[in-house]
Amino acid sequence: MNETLFERGLERRKATLGSEYVENSLSKATDFSKGFQSFITEYCWGTAWGDDRLDARTRSMLNIVMIAALNRMHEWELHFRGALRNGVTRDELDALITHLTIYCGVPVGVECHRIANRVLAELAAGGVDK
Repeated sequence: MNETLFERGLERRKATLGSEYVENSLSKATDFSKGFQSFITEYCWGTAWGDDRLDARTRSMLNIVMIAALNRMHEWELHFRGALRNGVTRDELDALITHLTIYCGVPVGVECHRIANRVLAELAAGGVDK
């Protein structure tokens, strides 16, 4: 493991997904999944998200579209919340969902809107932002 990449990744991962979520994921890792948690923190968050050629806001917008295209809605919700943390506006998120609906299909666009509406309502009500 590259400790520098891991630490950079941990910082970026917490900034986007929230410290509580990341610390919970790491603390609940089993003997089987500890290596995987280290791997994604170092590789995904340290190497990719740690590359400053794209800012976190841009990466969040890319993830919103790519994860929807893969129909990974649990991860999509997580990154929708992260996009809000990274400064993507509600108007931009709406435009991204419209765009991905055209290229990925109406069912995924409907699901993204369903999730987005629920998350935005939770946040408006003062819900915990995980």
